[in-house]
Amino acid sequence: MDTLEPDEMKTALGNCLGGDWPQTGDLKPKIRETIQKDGYRIESLTYEVEPGDVVPAMLLIPDGVDGNNAAPAVAIWHQHGGQYHLGKSEPAGLDGDAMHHTGVALVKEGYVVLCPDALCFEERQDPNKKLKKGNYERFMFLEYVVKGKSMAWKNILDMRRAIDYLCLRPEVDDQRIGCYGHSMGSTHAWMVGPWEPRIKCVVGNCCLPTYEAIHNHKLLHCFPNFVPGWLQYGDTPEIAALIAPRALHLNLGELDGGSPIVEAKKGVTRIAGAYAKAGVPEQFTHYIEADAGHVLSPEMWKRTQQCFAKHL
Repeated sequence: MDTLEPDEMKTALGNCLGGDWPQTGDLKPKIRETIQKDGYRIESLTYEVEPGDVVPAMLLIPDGVDGNNAAPAVAIWHQHGGQYHLGKSEPAGLDGDAMHHTGVALVKEGYVVLCPDALCFEERQDPNKKLKKGNYERFMFLEYVVKGKSMAWKNILDMRRAIDYLCLRPEVDDQRIGCYGHSMGSTHAWMVGPWEPRIKCVVGNCCLPTYEAIHNHKLLHCFPNFVPGWLQYGDTPEIAALIAPRALHLNLGELDGGSPIVEAKKGVTRIAGAYAKAGVPEQFTHYIEADAGHVLSPEMWKRTQQCFAKHL
């Protein structure tokens, strides 16, 4: 494994992911429906990330927040869980497990919250309805691989366009944008973090699956975790470390089988070392909950809230 400086590591990571992202054009945003809730509204909307590739999303806006009274914003990257029918609707509080209605919790704290569908989920499943559930995800992963790219490359492109959309909204203070994700959403959070300086604070919950752990324990993980060729430069913690000097917080469960804790702890130590080397050790924090598995516990959520309150 080579030892490179952070800018060299970032260049190498970009090459492994699939190279430069395309020049982006008009988002062509459209509001489809507005749903008034108690203390906030939900806008069901779409925007275009690439020509012809439209992303459905939910935007949650607190009452009283507008162009004259802008608020900080958080983009939420939803989980995987093999639940391809769920995407944006779970963090938006319209479906799924109440534990993950995190967008609702944040909008009630005064944040504008954007919840987009990731590729292969909810409204972004196979438009031809030929490939179901994981088969479509596998197909899309392989399609990007043969193009010399990766699923992570596409996910990062889509997430950067989500930040573009937030910056268009007059209700958003574009100097105070964060992102949060659980499980696959956590992977998305630390994957996009190095590439999106407009994100001032990154929080990942219950997902730091190192390649060391994946190989040691023969784990099958979702495709966004896999960056071709990256292992010659580092592991997944070395990707997260490239977020420095901006704020990063990670929650982990001691018993989470998807992120075996022995290897995850080593990864956390390396991330902390990178932040110390960058001169900002206080910008990286983490919490490991004893006897907890793959969950968003009350304490994990408390730490998430504290991180956003401090940095946004």
